Amino acid sequence: MLHEVFNLTLLQNTIRTATPLILAGLGGLLTMHAGILNIGMEGMILTGAFFGVLGSYFFSSSLMGVLLAVASGILIGLIFGFFVIELKADEFIIGIAINIFAGGLTIFLLRSIFGVKGAFSSPRIRPLPDIHFPLIDKITALDLTLNNHSIFVYISWILVVLIYITIYRTPYGMWVRASGEYPEALATVGVNPKKMKYISSIVCGILCGFSGAHLSLGYLTLFSENMSAGKGFIALAAIIFGSSNPIKTFGAALLFGFFDALGIRLQGVGMPSQFTQMIPYTVTVAALFIVAQKSLRKMKKEQHFERNM
Repeated sequence: MLHEVFNLTLLQNTIRTATPLILAGLGGLLTMHAGILNIGMEGMILTGAFFGVLGSYFFSSSLMGVLLAVASGILIGLIFGFFVIELKADEFIIGIAINIFAGGLTIFLLRSIFGVKGAFSSPRIRPLPDIHFPLIDKITALDLTLNNHSIFVYISWILVVLIYITIYRTPYGMWVRASGEYPEALATVGVNPKKMKYISSIVCGILCGFSGAHLSLGYLTLFSENMSAGKGFIALAAIIFGSSNPIKTFGAALLFGFFDALGIRLQGVGMPSQFTQMIPYTVTVAALFIVAQKSLRKMKKEQHFERNM
């Protein structure tokens, strides 16, 4: 039984299930650095998944699906930014509102456009192309784990490095961090902190659009109601667990993706789905508990140090 679960296929599934978490996590950590907690990533992923299928179906092109998914992410990113940045609305409430709106909108459009309930699949939906590297296909382990994935799997790995360099090694990254930590100081040097927050929100929308497109056109080739299944919240947990660092967030997303893939594999050997489906969420809660405990210990040490000064 263990051999049926813990094998190279589990690693392959881990890479695929972690990819939407990585993409959304990279977008969410940008807004986090800009001083915005983006709860609305769940809705961005869900609308990206729907419009990815919509574009692929009507234009018979996965590229058009990705473009529509990105467009939906940008639009929601702008809406989120407008309410939070311009109107000073509570980011938590706006994020939850976006998630509820996205859930209702995608269900309405699914039934209105395609005339189905639950899920929609069609041969006209063009999936994202799988990438094959001929140099590693002679090595079975590397071929099975690293080959023949959706293009977004490899894009997510590249983005981890690029976003890390951008945040910590470029003026733009410094401006983004300053817009969240020291907006008044940033304004004094001629950089508009609102502009940096808007850019971060838009980029987050783009990456969540990628995440949704991977879900509906790369990992699967269909759309089902609420198919994001909490991935936006798990991505947020990965950001917190990874301290908003792209590399650490990548590692946390892989960890959560592993337990998600493990749950799927356990279903294949007869374990009840009600149990396996709760595994990634249980691990997420446990990870957040660990982070909270570390923060409390750090806070107590700082308070103890201040009292002894």
